[in-house]
Amino acid sequence: MADHPHQHRTPPRDWTDGHVERWQPVLPDLDPDIEAAVTRMSKLTRHFRRVREQGVADYGLQKHEFDTLHELAGRGGHAAPSDLRADLNLAPASVTGRLEALERRGFIVRTPSTADRRKVDIVLTDAGRAAWQQALDVVGREEHRLLGVLSEDERRTLSDLLRKVMLAQEAVEDGRSD
Repeated sequence: MADHPHQHRTPPRDWTDGHVERWQPVLPDLDPDIEAAVTRMSKLTRHFRRVREQGVADYGLQKHEFDTLHELAGRGGHAAPSDLRADLNLAPASVTGRLEALERRGFIVRTPSTADRRKVDIVLTDAGRAAWQQALDVVGREEHRLLGVLSEDERRTLSDLLRKVMLAQEAVEDGRSD
């Protein structure tokens, strides 16, 4: 049977649609759109975390190594240990241990600071950049695969809407309420 142009088509359903339907009778005040959005964001976050962890492992990195290389790459490939400590929200001894392990693997080098010879700068090596980039590419491909189902305008709208939600969350976190 052929579809007629004026015939109403049921949109595709995902797991969350069933989840919301199950909870609406139990929680009559449940806003189905809020529940659906939060549930979908949560499921996508878990999915991306699993993809990231697998991608990191596939390239011989541990999560904490990837995180450290990622922060270092985000600073242009060089940073003071105190900067990395702040970026990673770690105790000084934890950062020192990470840096020693990454240095043994040839992913970073410590060089005397150009600003203060008593300090060191951490520099990302070509091997460290390559390991980080390979693991990052796995995540990037999955992000593009999933968000690629949206048009450019839809992706921008999604990003703008999520920014609006994040600004509300950040305002509370920062002690402000708008």
